[in-house]
Amino acid sequence: VQLVESGGGLVQPGGSLRLSCTASGFTFSSYDMSWYRQVPGKERELVATIRSAGGSTNYADSVKGRFTISRDNPKNTVYLQMNSLKPEDTAVYYCRTDLPTTYGRKNPYWGQGTQVTVSS
Repeated sequence: VQLVESGGGLVQPGGSLRLSCTASGFTFSSYDMSWYRQVPGKERELVATIRSAGGSTNYADSVKGRFTISRDNPKNTVYLQMNSLKPEDTAVYYCRTDLPTTYGRKNPYWGQGTQVTVSS
């Protein structure tokens, strides 16, 4: 299982970025995908989730109306479109999926993260 994020960078407040996470090693279309973010000294927080079936989405209150999560199943890729970025969105962004184990539990899998810095 491999998750590879890309698309981070430096952007001015009010700007936009689109993050991508390309997956391999599992049947991408069958599993929910999420974006998390983390700043130093704080716990990793859930930003957005997109379901496998139907593609329904959920967002943290702090990003509702500004961020959009989407997926392209044939490309095994999940996206996070981030608009109206604020300095407080600065963080390392990770994608995650949870896959079942032999014993009925689920294991989380994470990408390596991509840095987003919002600053003038």
